[in-house]
Amino acid sequence: MTIGGSFPLSLDLASNTQEASAYGDALHGEYVSAIPFHHIVIDNFLNPEILDRVISDIQSLPEAAESFARSQERLKSSYDPELLPEYTRNLFRFFNSRPFVVFLEKMTGIPGLITDPLYTGGGIHEIKTGGHLDIHADFNYHAGMKVERRLNALIYLNKDWKPEYGGQFEIWDKNMSQRAKSLDPIFNRCVVFSTDSESYHGNPNVVAHERGLSRFSIALYYYTATWDGTRRKHLTQFKQRPNTNDTFDWTTRTRELLRDITPPFALRLAKRAAKSIKKTSPSA
Repeated sequence: MTIGGSFPLSLDLASNTQEASAYGDALHGEYVSAIPFHHIVIDNFLNPEILDRVISDIQSLPEAAESFARSQERLKSSYDPELLPEYTRNLFRFFNSRPFVVFLEKMTGIPGLITDPLYTGGGIHEIKTGGHLDIHADFNYHAGMKVERRLNALIYLNKDWKPEYGGQFEIWDKNMSQRAKSLDPIFNRCVVFSTDSESYHGNPNVVAHERGLSRFSIALYYYTATWDGTRRKHLTQFKQRPNTNDTFDWTTRTRELLRDITPPFALRLAKRAAKSIKKTSPSA
């Protein structure tokens, strides 16, 4: 099922909300019946002219908000939408608007979705030729807002993308025994999925565009105020695919182990010391 390039983007928020609700209701059954975890793939998601404008805007990118060059995530960068030209900034603000959130709530059945105006970890994602992102489950807690991560929405920006260019989005079962789905990151394809500690996904196939072009996507994350103290916070949990050369993520595992075994008062002292050092350090 597709939205067919007609998702409402006018400024009439009242009618937009009604249309968005109807779209969400229509897709709900498909979303919740997907396995191994709730998700949906929607091709021709937006009017293509909208994403054409975004592609034009990202021809010149600001300094990356985050960049990674390690075994599990190589040649991957994210860019803050607020530093991009006006059109793309306004589009991201729409993704945080009531109509779009209502659409997501109706489609997923998750009430009370909360947006992240700082786009923590999200925004425009780029993976350069030679790069990849191993299979993983996302961090489950937004420390700044103290909320639980519940939903990802990805919209791909890659025109004329061929399978041999790699970078396929993959979904794996919770036992990491088999791949459930592999999707080419083609232009105007949207993937929405529920996130938890076993919603394993990624794009482990190396990007190999014949002209050295990068793989680009819009990444949006949504949360709910459902976190409680009985839960264990975790960072991104990378997983190794069977019969591959994927490497174990010792860095993250060591950080989490130290956090788990360090007494709370020692953690507080370490954080205070770090803040003190930061305040007294000469500015660059």
